[in-house]
Amino acid sequence: MADLNSSLVTGHSSLSEKVDPRFEDRERQPGLDLLRALAIIVVVIYHAGIMGFPAPGRVHRWGWIGVDLFFLLSGYLIGGQLLGPLTRGQPIYLRRFFARRALRIMPAYFVVLAIYFLVASWREYPDMAQPLWKFLLSVQNIGLHGGTAFSHAWSLAVEDQFYLVLPFILLALNRRPRTALIVPGAILIGGILLRALLAYQHPAQDSGVSFREYQAWIYYPTWTRLDPLVLGVGLAAIEKLRPQWWKRLMDSAVWLWLPGIAVIVFALWLGEGEYLNYSTVIWQFPLLAFGFAALLVCAQSDRLPLRRVRIPGAAFIASIAYSAYLVQKLAIHAVGEFCQSYDVDPASAVALIGVELCVYAFAAILFFAVERPFLKLRRRIAPRD
Repeated sequence: MADLNSSLVTGHSSLSEKVDPRFEDRERQPGLDLLRALAIIVVVIYHAGIMGFPAPGRVHRWGWIGVDLFFLLSGYLIGGQLLGPLTRGQPIYLRRFFARRALRIMPAYFVVLAIYFLVASWREYPDMAQPLWKFLLSVQNIGLHGGTAFSHAWSLAVEDQFYLVLPFILLALNRRPRTALIVPGAILIGGILLRALLAYQHPAQDSGVSFREYQAWIYYPTWTRLDPLVLGVGLAAIEKLRPQWWKRLMDSAVWLWLPGIAVIVFALWLGEGEYLNYSTVIWQFPLLAFGFAALLVCAQSDRLPLRRVRIPGAAFIASIAYSAYLVQKLAIHAVGEFCQSYDVDPASAVALIGVELCVYAFAAILFFAVERPFLKLRRRIAPRD
């Protein structure tokens, strides 16, 4: 997306002849499946850790970054779908796009939302994160604090809000190509400046930034969490609109995986201090976004085995990842109740493995009972171009 300016100036006719076959081939992509599977695995480990099932060495404390990886993957895949028609000189059919998004997200989400509001004993916390109307309007991430039931749905609100405006942004950039470099750059730089402003407005009493205010004003709101989504769309724009640049990225992948991991490690190291410091609040999200962007390039490159090698089980976990994200805390809470009733040590490896298996079992039920039927319906009434 950052390079949409010069790409759209070249015209659609030449670009449509160079459409990457990935956008025509609907077969599974092992590299992306692996990244998506890793994202949900570490997110579940993170939530299990903070809900009483700690991982050895407290490594679960880093699992929250799986959400940022989800954001990057989502921006890349959805961005590619939206940019596809533009490269062929066709309009974006908004009704079809929003119908596909609704049929993909809403059915499973509303089922889990109904459970949270109707069966209070199944909740991981007594109090709901937000009132029902916020969940229905997908604005539950605004003014949110952790330690409340279904608080992890904040990331769904971020994506819903982002994809509500993204098609209109792409249409506007298509008509005004000279602004195509300005908009994504402004979003990234604006996010950095906004985080800095908000961080200095909410200092902690001892040192650094107030964690509670950080949650409400920086961690959960959409306007400070757009870095990976924008970079994901940017990668899709390069792939769709600048195939020669994309080929150079693919050829350079062998040199990107180590720097990508190093950037992610550095971003995590920034948050390892005793206090929530200003550099962490300002720079951690963009650093993670760039690190994950490098790994996504590696996962798509033929010069590395990630694109070709199918890890057993990765495709299945990737398929049920959305359902797993929705039900994870319900499952973790259920396992916690079981451990308490039968005097099982929640810090044991058996308990942690049991949590993971229980989450994926719950997710498989939701996927096959709700998510997959609506995906089939979506293919019939709102097929892709």
